[in-house]
Amino acid sequence: MLRFDLKPGIASPMEAQLDYHTIRAIFERFQTAEPEPRGELEHVNAFTLVVAVALSAQATDVGVNKATRALFRIADTPQKMLALGEDGLIAHIRTIGLYRNKAKNVIKLSRILVEEYGGAVPNSRAALQSLPGVGRKTANVVLNMWWGMPAQAVDTHIFRVGNRTGICPGKDVVAVERAIEDHVPADFQRHAHHWLILHGRYHCKARKPLCPTCLIADLCQYEEKTR
Repeated sequence: MLRFDLKPGIASPMEAQLDYHTIRAIFERFQTAEPEPRGELEHVNAFTLVVAVALSAQATDVGVNKATRALFRIADTPQKMLALGEDGLIAHIRTIGLYRNKAKNVIKLSRILVEEYGGAVPNSRAALQSLPGVGRKTANVVLNMWWGMPAQAVDTHIFRVGNRTGICPGKDVVAVERAIEDHVPADFQRHAHHWLILHGRYHCKARKPLCPTCLIADLCQYEEKTR
C-alpha cells in the first residue's frame, strides 16, 4: 500500500475531520473559483491518458507533457506503441525519471491491451490495476477523467491538503480516499480530487503554503497557517 510520511512542512499531522457544513462550504468556494477543473496531463484518448498517468509517477505533469506531445502524434494506440517498440519509446521519454522501467511497462500494457482487450482500455478499476505500471491512483485518474466516474486519485498534494485542512484526514492514501468518499457531498465528488490537487499544487504548497491568499483559510484547520 502506498504511504506518505507525515513530515513537518511536507504533510502536517492529521487534523480532526471537518463537519459536513464546513466541507460543503469549502467545495462551494472551489466550484465558484473553478467550475470545471481539469487534469493537466495532455492526452487524446483513453490509451494515451493511461500512458501519460503511468509516466507521471515521480515526475511532473509539465515534464511528461513535453515528452508525450511528439510521442502521441505517432503512437496513440496500443498497436502503434508496439510498432514503435521499447527503444523507440525510450527515445521520446528519456527526459522522464525512471524512463527505462516505464518504457518496459508501457510496452507490456500495450501488448496486454491488444491481446486481451482488443486494443481498448478497460473501464473497471480491477482490470486497469492488472496492467503493468498501473496502480490504484492511475486507475482512479483514468476512471475519473475519461469515464467521468467519481473516483478519487490521491497523490501527495491531496494527502497533504486533506490532512492539513481536515477535509479528508488519513494515515495513508486509501484512508484519505475513503474520507473523501465518506465526507465530501455527492454533488462535488466528480471533481473533488481535481480541486484538491490544484489547491495543493498552487496554493497549499508543501513548504510555503500561500495562506494569506487562500480562499478557504478561514475554514481550514491548519494550525501553522502562514501570515
